[in-house]
Amino acid sequence: MTAKKENATIIGVGVAACAVCCAGPILGILVAIGFGTAAGFALFGTIAILIGAAVTASVLVRRRRRAVSCAPIEAQGPVPVELTDVQARS
Repeated sequence: MTAKKENATIIGVGVAACAVCCAGPILGILVAIGFGTAAGFALFGTIAILIGAAVTASVLVRRRRRAVSCAPIEAQGPVPVELTDVQARS
């Protein structure tokens, strides 16, 4: 073997050893980043759904209250009214 081929072989073995040794931690970091992204996506999605449900519920409650408070009052019968010239003071 020539010196150039020996040096190339040593470098190739070094690169292979580095790839085998460092692949686990690098993949671990990438998986952790992926899990963090998925967890953040799920968390913010859940928060958005809860906020949407709260807003919808508050709108429905306000509509029902407004409908009840604006409902016309049915009269029991004729109401006597007295007409005078004196204006009531407020």
